[in-house]
Amino acid sequence: MFCTPMQNPYFNVLMNVLNYPTLIHLMQEEELYIYGIHPVTEALQQEQTKVDRVFIKDGIRSKHISTLQETASSRRVPVVFCQGRKLADMVGRVNDQGVVARISPVSYTELEDWLDSIDIKKNPFVLVLDEIEDVHNFGAILRTSAAAGADAVIIPKHRQAPVNATVYKTSAGTAGKIPIIRVTNINQTISTLKDAGFWVAALDNSGKQTIWDADFNSPMVLLIGSEGSGIRKKTMEASDFILRIPMSNNVESLNASVSASVLMYEIIRRRSKK
Repeated sequence: MFCTPMQNPYFNVLMNVLNYPTLIHLMQEEELYIYGIHPVTEALQQEQTKVDRVFIKDGIRSKHISTLQETASSRRVPVVFCQGRKLADMVGRVNDQGVVARISPVSYTELEDWLDSIDIKKNPFVLVLDEIEDVHNFGAILRTSAAAGADAVIIPKHRQAPVNATVYKTSAGTAGKIPIIRVTNINQTISTLKDAGFWVAALDNSGKQTIWDADFNSPMVLLIGSEGSGIRKKTMEASDFILRIPMSNNVESLNASVSASVLMYEIIRRRSKK
């Protein structure tokens, strides 16, 4: 059995030009490849990460490789031995340590299924991202959302960064630990969430109320706008109230991921005092 070579012949050339130092590459928008002994071993140990196959360079032997093989066997993940050039076909000319794994892309959750699964009485909070196109911001938001215990992240299908290789890396592998819901229309989704009992807080510098003064003791939707234009006008109008983060030293704003982090942890801090 052999390693499947990359289908796009220009991918390695592009990656060499960009010289982008990542542990993970997106292949054909549907296959994620991670490399390195420790990243692959960690992926195998995480229940939420679906590893489809592990590829190991012929002739490589070490204690770490043996442990990796045992872990793969325990998860019933096939291990394929192949030549080093086959690994390069998948991830480019990087220090792969003779190990590459193919993982399934993160699957999206249906909004209706998610609403059926939550207990509204426990005051869940969910992030709604209004066209976050920067993959690093998106990845960082997913990472903080998982750490802060958010119940879901909702994204639009269009003008939104996908869950790709860079997002996966920036999220430190947390993409998929909480539901990611992809919807066609953000405004309709907000209306549905309101009908389900959620209050909608938009985060914007125009807010007259600061996040220190808001009441978060209810099911909450946290609306985060794009890096450039912020929250769209119609979407802003759909919110129940607008909050701002206090700024000093004439600083106008924080980026989307930092703003989302500040807001989420303010909710956690406030609720922990109840």
